Formats: sequence, C-alpha cells, structure tokens
Amino acid sequence: MAFVLKKGDTAPVLVATFKDYDGTAVSIVGASVKILVKTLDGTSVVNSSMTITDGANGVAEYEWQSGDTDTAGTYKVEFEVTFSGGAVETFPNNKYEMLVIKEDLG
Repeated sequence: MAFVLKKGDTAPVLVATFKDYDGTAVSIVGASVKILVKTLDGTSVVNSSMTITDGANGVAEYEWQSGDTDTAGTYKVEFEVTFSGGAVETFPNNKYEMLVIKEDLG
C-alpha cells in the first residue's frame, strides 16, 4: 500500500491499523507509537509520535506537520510500537509501507 500526497499537503491524516501475521488487530492499549519516514537512501524525514485513536483495535493516526511533505519523492514508512511492558514491535515487519509525495501545480 502506498500513501500519496501532494507536495506541502498536511491532510488527510494518516491512519494506520496494526495487525499480526493472521490479520488480527494488535491491541496497542497503553503503548506508544511512532511513525518513521525515510528517503530510499536512508535519510530520516519524520520520526514522530502518533495518536492512538482505538487502542483495542490497533488504530493510530498521524497528523502531517508543516515541513513533513515539502520534498517530492518516494519514501519508506514504518511504525514502531512500544508496548507498556517495554517490548518493541515494528509494523509492517516484512516490508515497508511507501509514501509518495507528488509535485503540485501551485
């Protein structure tokens, strides 16, 4: 799946649902969640906290900030969940999600 935005956009909010290998939602109640976005060569673009909106069903949101989408290109995205006991799990764990920022006409 790829998230697609135009350069400079801060909407829509990115909504992520965390699921285990068989598609069951992972509870993130009491956890903290970060979004990590990097260029294809590994330069960090975003490393920010997300807001958990439905912890029992593994749903968190990220509101794009000014500057997050200033450069057109293709980026790798992953989400890091730190559970209340300190264990860390990265989603997805077998690939990266992709973010495509397209040039705008403005």
